[in-house]
Order: sequence, then structure tokens, then C-alpha cells
Amino acid sequence: MHWADRTAQDLARRGDNHTIAAGITPSGEFHIGHIREILTGDMIVRACHDAGMDARLLFIIDSIDPLRKVYPFLHSDYEEYIGYPLYRIPPPDVEGRPDLEAEGNYASHFLNPFLDSLKELGVFPELSWNHEAYESGKFEDAARIFLNNRTEVADLLTEVSGRPIPEGWYPYTPIGHNGSMDGLTVTGWEDPYVLWVDAEGKEGRSHIGTAEGKLPWRLDWPAKWAIHGVTCEPFGKDHAASGGSYSTGRKLVQFLGTNPPHPVPYEWIQLKGQGAMSSSTNVFIGPSEALDLVPPEILRFLISLNKPKKHIEFDTGDLLFKLGEAYDSYVVGYIRNHLELKDGDSSRISNIKQDKNASIRFAQVEHGKMPDKINLRGSFRHLSMLAQIRSNDESVWESMRMYGMIDGEPSENLVLRLHRMRKWIASEHFPEGYRIAIQTSITDDAKQAILIRKDITMDTRIRDYYAALVETYETCKWEYQTLQDAICDYAREYGLDLSEAFKMLYLVHLGQDYGPKLATLLPEIPREHAISALRDAISILDEA
Repeated sequence: MHWADRTAQDLARRGDNHTIAAGITPSGEFHIGHIREILTGDMIVRACHDAGMDARLLFIIDSIDPLRKVYPFLHSDYEEYIGYPLYRIPPPDVEGRPDLEAEGNYASHFLNPFLDSLKELGVFPELSWNHEAYESGKFEDAARIFLNNRTEVADLLTEVSGRPIPEGWYPYTPIGHNGSMDGLTVTGWEDPYVLWVDAEGKEGRSHIGTAEGKLPWRLDWPAKWAIHGVTCEPFGKDHAASGGSYSTGRKLVQFLGTNPPHPVPYEWIQLKGQGAMSSSTNVFIGPSEALDLVPPEILRFLISLNKPKKHIEFDTGDLLFKLGEAYDSYVVGYIRNHLELKDGDSSRISNIKQDKNASIRFAQVEHGKMPDKINLRGSFRHLSMLAQIRSNDESVWESMRMYGMIDGEPSENLVLRLHRMRKWIASEHFPEGYRIAIQTSITDDAKQAILIRKDITMDTRIRDYYAALVETYETCKWEYQTLQDAICDYAREYGLDLSEAFKMLYLVHLGQDYGPKLATLLPEIPREHAISALRDAISILDEA
């Protein structure tokens, strides 16, 4: 059973109405790692709906959290805002300086582009800005309970986390006269006010029913569960560690008279060769950047395919290309009913088919919609080849029509897929191993490789192989199966290893010893160009 369906099954034991929450502190640019939490929540919501339950996805923005430091992408001018709630800070301009004239605030500046990416991914959560929840008094009851029981709360935190709470601690972080949370010492609690003194000795008080302060994270989180009725929440593995914030939260929420949500801890998405992604260190790839390169269903597939506790290594090159190919392969199996459950299937085969079907189901941008029909020869890899050797979009569609990959006009999804593929190819991210360029003449490197191979074999088999193909190419039907048969049959006839024969042909046509499937590539090359290149190779061998 797919992990999202299994989670929904677990939730069904708790009732038929669920709130699945995800959260974020918008302190900087969002990256691909951030989509794991909210897409995990989105897929659980969809699984609940498929199981006949009511469910909603709630996205909580921790906008009242303070700016903790001046990150590398910010100008030093932001030092004056350290400790200020993010929603009260001006957004940065293009140079990273505070933009006092801009609309919005620091939190919305970073959140809004992420929300745009979520729309492309088919995720439409209910938003809850945490500062608004504090302003409207939603946290007042929880804050009062924790403050009235501060000794018991402190003892529990010490016991579960293993970190001693200092004497005189209060479970509340007020905001001072200057708008910052830094440099304040809480001196007392007189309901509904928390009393405090700042670093200069100036006294003040904060009303717990307003946004004049907030609960510390380990109390703020369980308070959200109670306020919003959260029944399930995905969260990073750091929170799931023994003594972590979920361990304390599940105990603290009992003070508020409710139960902790069903936990779904997840592993990080790491950037290949660079470790965990972090916007604060500029080691990241943004969702919008990735969505410029591949369709949204492929990014959804990345999350759907992997169980939450499985580590994911990500890059926008080879791994992303292979992910696109895997998606197309799953879709073909889905469309052709290869994944249809049969009476004779073993339980293992049945589970594999169910998981693959569900991985495709949850990868779709529109819930309940079948994926586009994809012919294997019109797949991710094939489109990347066409995009590189045909500069005009219409010529791409013409080729696909010729080989029965599409009927009539291309679908909107296919048009967008080609558009993204062209952007990817033009970028630094496209994997070099999949780049191709049709050679009009044999390169010096290819010439040397061909001659070296001749010296090794000390015979004319390669020349004879090329010559036989020239003779066939001049009159044969210029299409996949005929070319595939000729390439393989002549290789066997002349005693050439098939892999070696393909390498020798790649050298002629691409100037490298690897490439896409030759019988798929050659029909996209004018017949006379392919023949001319082979004749050049024959001349090189004759002159050696």
C-alpha cells in the first residue's frame, strides 16, 4: 500500500474529519526541500478524500517568528531588525537592503513566490498567518494555561528534552518597546499580562491575547494543534528525534485538553554533492527554478515515489532526467494496464502494482485526473532529443505525428513540456551525457577514435560495416524498425559486438561514443546527411 493511503488508513481510526497541517518560517528563499512537507500533506489529504473522509490541508506561516540573524543574502542594514517579527520587517530589494517603499513585508516577500509554485503543483492549502492568529486572540487560552502551569511545563520540558530550564523561566516571549524580542527579561505574570524589562531597564507588559509576544516554539507548536484541530502533520526528522519538539509537544498538548496529531516524520532532500539544502547558506534549488525545467507532475512524482522517511538526493541534471524517464515508464504501465491487479498475482506483485499506481495517482496536478497518454517513443528522453535537433516547435510536432506519437495538435501539457525542455537544454543544469549535436563532418576526436579501433582489430570489418549501411540507407525505408534491423543485422554479419557497433556509429553521427537510441535518432536526420557522414568515415579508413 502506498504510504499516503496507509496514512489515511491510520487516520480513519481516529475519525472521518481531518486537518493535515504543514508549516514554514519564511525567513528566506524557499527550496525544493520545502515542498516535501507540503506535498506530503497534500497527498495525505487526497488519500483521505479517496477513502471517503473529509480532510483539509492547512499551511501555517510562522510570520511572527523573529529574524534571527543577517543571512548571507541580506545586507548588513538588516542588523537593526534582528529579533523583530518577520511580518513587521520590510522586504529586501535586489541588493538585499531593506526596501522601505515596497508593499508587503519580509514574510510575504519570500512566501508569495512559493505559493505560486504550489499552484503549479496543484496544491491549494488554507493559509493561516500565525501573527494574525495571535492578533485575534486565538493563542490566549493556550498561553494562559501554560503560564498558569509554568512550573509543571518547565519540569516536563526538562524531563523530555534533557535540557534544564533555568530558574525564573516563563513560557512566553514578549515583544519590547522597540519592536524586538531580543534583550527582554520576563519578570512576572499578571493575567492577562506578561511583565518584562528590557536591556535598558525599561519596564513593559504584553497582553497574551494580542500579537505583543508569542509562545516559544516548543509550546507554540502544540498550541497550533489545539487551535486548528490538527490531526496529522508531516515534519522534519529533527523534530522527530528523541527529546525533540514533537516529543515535548505530544505531552504539552495534553495541558490543552486534546491529543497530538498523527506524526509523519520525513527525511531531508539533499542537493547532490552539497548536502542538505538551506536558503540561509545559499545551497538550494528553488521550486520555481525546477518548475522551469520539468513539468509539475514530475516534481510531485519525486515525493510520491519515495516514502517520507527515505532520504532523497536531488539535482537538476542526471537525477532529474532519470526521474522524468521513470515517470513516463510508470505512466505507460498505468495506461496500458500493465499495473492492473490480477487474480494470479502474488501479494508481493500486488503490492508493487498498487504502489506504482498510487505513485502516478498522487503525481497528477489535478486530483482524480488520468495522466496524459505517453508513447514510450514520445517520452521524456525522446522529446529531449527532438528539442535539440529541431529548433522549430512545429517541426517537433511534425516528427511526432509522422511516427504516430500524437494525432493532430499537441496537448497543452505536451506544449509546456517541450517549452520547459528547451529551457532546460539551454541552461547549465541539463546533463552533459544527454546533450547531442548532429555532426555535419567527422570531428578530429571521432576520427582518432575510429582509427584507433581499426588498429586494434587489424581488419576491414568496421569499413565493411559502414559500407553495407551506406548501401542500405540509400534505398531503405527511412524509419525506426528498418534502421534498427539494418544496424543490428549487419553488426552480427560482420562479427562486431553490438555495443561496439553502436559506439562506432555514434562517433560518426554525434562525435561521441554514446547517445540516444540510434534507430530513433536517424529518422530525424536527413538521409543524405547520414550517408555522407558514413562515406566520410569510410574515406578516413581507406586513407589510413
